[in-house]
Amino acid sequence: FMPPNMLKAKVGGTVAGIDMAAVKRAEAAMDELKSEFAEWAQDDVRKLVAAREAFAARPEPVTRAGLLRAAHDMKGQAATFNYPLIARVAGSLSRLIHDLPANAEVPLTLVDAHVNAIHVIYRDKVMDISNRVALARSEELEARVAETLDP
Repeated sequence: FMPPNMLKAKVGGTVAGIDMAAVKRAEAAMDELKSEFAEWAQDDVRKLVAAREAFAARPEPVTRAGLLRAAHDMKGQAATFNYPLIARVAGSLSRLIHDLPANAEVPLTLVDAHVNAIHVIYRDKVMDISNRVALARSEELEARVAETLDP
């Protein structure tokens, strides 16, 4: 006895229901947007650097929250912009800021290491997830974050 596949019945079991013209239009729209990805990624790097500068000048809850927001946004968007290693480093920075207790000091040298790594990955257009140097740097940053969070 095979139970009925209700999802298949609701969605349709064949590719025939897919509007291939709509798929082609979506692909064309994505191709057009790709030219803007580099500019958007650069804007995100600038926002992160500005948030770091504000936090360094005044390490208080509001600037810490701004730094976290910039890192978190970059974590979520960098892979879309074809920078998966930036997403990884930004995720590590987000974890550092988010997981430290509110009254704990965020080590600026570790923040700077993350921001510098992101800047270099963007500057050198490192889009390959298997880049050994960038991977080693990412792993080192993640290890330093883990040490900071779990002394």
